[in-house]
Amino acid sequence: MKFTSGMWCLQEGVRIDWMSNVERLRVEQETVNLLLNKFQRHRGDTLNSPTITAKVTSPQEGIIGVKLVHWAGQVDNGPHYDIENSTGHALIQQDKTVNTLNYNSGSLKLDINAASNELGFVFRSPDNKKLTGHSFRSIGYVGDQRSEKHKYEDGIYAERQGYMLVELDLGVGEKVYGLGERFGPLVKNGQTVDIWNEDGGTSSELAYKNIPFYMSSKGYGVFVNHPGKVSLEVQSERTTRVNISVPGEEVEYFVVYGETPKDVLRRYTAMTGRPGLVPSWSYNLWLTTSFTTQYDEQTVTGFLDGFKERDIPLGVFHFDCFWMKSYQWCDFDFDEEMFPDAGGYMKRLKERGLKISVWINPYVGQASPLFEEGKKNGYFIKHTDGSVWQWDFWQAGMAVVDFTNPAACAWYSSHLERLMEMGVDSFKTDFAERIPTKGIKYHNGADPERMHNYYALLYNRIVYETLNNRVGHNQGLLFARSTAPGGQKYPVHWGGDCESTFEAMAESLRGGLSLMLSGYIFWASDIGGFEGTPPPALYKRWVQFGLLSSHSRLHGSSSFRVPWIYGEDCSAVLRDCVKRKILLTPYILQEALRGQQDGAPIMRPLFLEFPDDLNTYPIDTQYMFGSNLLVAPVFSEEGEVTFYVPNVEGAGNGKWVSWFDHTKFYEAGRWYTETHDFDTMPILVRPGSVTLMNPALKAPEDDALHGIQVLVNGTLNAETTLEIVNPSQTGEILKKVLISSSEDGKTIKCEGHSVEIVAINQAN
Repeated sequence: MKFTSGMWCLQEGVRIDWMSNVERLRVEQETVNLLLNKFQRHRGDTLNSPTITAKVTSPQEGIIGVKLVHWAGQVDNGPHYDIENSTGHALIQQDKTVNTLNYNSGSLKLDINAASNELGFVFRSPDNKKLTGHSFRSIGYVGDQRSEKHKYEDGIYAERQGYMLVELDLGVGEKVYGLGERFGPLVKNGQTVDIWNEDGGTSSELAYKNIPFYMSSKGYGVFVNHPGKVSLEVQSERTTRVNISVPGEEVEYFVVYGETPKDVLRRYTAMTGRPGLVPSWSYNLWLTTSFTTQYDEQTVTGFLDGFKERDIPLGVFHFDCFWMKSYQWCDFDFDEEMFPDAGGYMKRLKERGLKISVWINPYVGQASPLFEEGKKNGYFIKHTDGSVWQWDFWQAGMAVVDFTNPAACAWYSSHLERLMEMGVDSFKTDFAERIPTKGIKYHNGADPERMHNYYALLYNRIVYETLNNRVGHNQGLLFARSTAPGGQKYPVHWGGDCESTFEAMAESLRGGLSLMLSGYIFWASDIGGFEGTPPPALYKRWVQFGLLSSHSRLHGSSSFRVPWIYGEDCSAVLRDCVKRKILLTPYILQEALRGQQDGAPIMRPLFLEFPDDLNTYPIDTQYMFGSNLLVAPVFSEEGEVTFYVPNVEGAGNGKWVSWFDHTKFYEAGRWYTETHDFDTMPILVRPGSVTLMNPALKAPEDDALHGIQVLVNGTLNAETTLEIVNPSQTGEILKKVLISSSEDGKTIKCEGHSVEIVAINQAN
């Protein structure tokens, strides 16, 4: 939120009390406590003005947190994000002669200037370079009389809406990324961002997945540990700062240091939760009924037969909303008129080797048989007078399940278990953004404003845990639209309602890459776009892109997404793309396991992989698929695409190579413009890389070892360890394979398991 009007003035009705002085300072073990106040001329200035207490801590090595509190007497009903804490890594040095304090957490330093009226915080890297900090007038308490709270007739007791305001410095050329799944430019500089979940589609400033964590090109990240609305002005108010404001009396933020962007993500996910893993079958192609289309068994069976006749591998079939009777979402019962033999139908789909997914949401329409049961037992969010909160926006008279009530969670989970008994393997956890905040109460008394974003965590957690309790750890997964910090523990997430245009395909990629910089490692989009019917060229280009996402689902609104509807050439493109993804399964499983361990996403912006190449930092039209494969989707009907080839540290004169033509090389550090037919696209293999493949696979869950290959591009500078992951348990490693070049660089050596080596060695 903006409070100023230029550099010198405040907006009408706004008052900011800036902290300029450290009144006193106290060190207790690994914690520093400070009392901050305004500019002090004499003792009289201690009267009639606010103070802010600051507490400096370190939850983990390389992370320093600052908690700022104006009034400490507020009732704290939660909720709170989970933060993993440890001790023993903070070192505090105080120089009382010059009133400075150095707080060190591993490789991250915080210098605090406590000299009279010289308040300053400077976060520094190990080589003592400034990362960010608080300079003049950058910690303040805002009183805003433009609020409904303010009544002139109350005189000196008139209330103002309070905000905590922190402003963190940005350096020259510094770029900011992340903040959840945002569909605008990947670089967030110049943007105003509100961390507030909304159902806004993919073509606006609103977002389903708001994460108050941003990453800087300077080697650090900032996580604002606040579950309510967090407003950020990223160089959009002060051109030298990120301004962060939250309503209320306190705010806490953590600065996360990393020598590389990957290190920042590793530390951030260690603090907020490591990403969950998913079963190997989920990497198959998913086909859905689409939203408002026909779902009857004859139609669906015809589609499934069509895939089989065209030799297009298909792994998962999804039933969208209308598997339930209209107005009764959710009652968790198949519409008996459309599905007279739902159990038999599920069995017949299973006999085809398909996994089954069904759509759900956390709402119960008034016409649902479950509404009265939920009302009677107190399972819904209520008004403060005890009545059930309801509205007609989506489902007539719908109520919202109160997941702070353990009995409501058990009730909701029991219906999921009933569906799993029928054969359902996964749930699309849609919605959970339209969560009310005014005049309501939760079972556990949680603050409604703070619950708005947090609600998505509770919703996805209960569904994810219900699945894993049945099928085992890392064997369940969701297809979730909304989330909040920590939601990476409950994968997978998809990009929501996009239009059927090339522009929407590009904005979907931007959204996915932003989410990948926010602690998430899995992501998908609606292939072909959700709203509208894609022209054949767009369908084929989105298929190419969607099958090089971690998860791949054909889904639309009012039209089907089976390929032959758009032309048999679309079927050929889909078949080739699905089979390519399946043969890459060992590579995907390896990258996912590493991502679960260190937070590196499967789809990643170029700078995350090549931080030393400054040309990569603004690019948002291409990405790395894992560590080794560069992907540049085609966003034009003509097939023209312009892409950049990054410099690879330590690769010497090694060249990138086309996936499709191993005689076609690309120089690092150059831009290329090409025109591609629908049988190819820019997929480049990194120089000096070793990529696991298995062309013998018919499905991702097949035997990982039989038919395993490695694709080696160029001479290897060092021994490479490959991890062949167990497709039956994606958290386990079946074999470790060591790959190295001979001393003369002419042959490739392999140890640990017999693999076929496919060498692309331009030097020989």
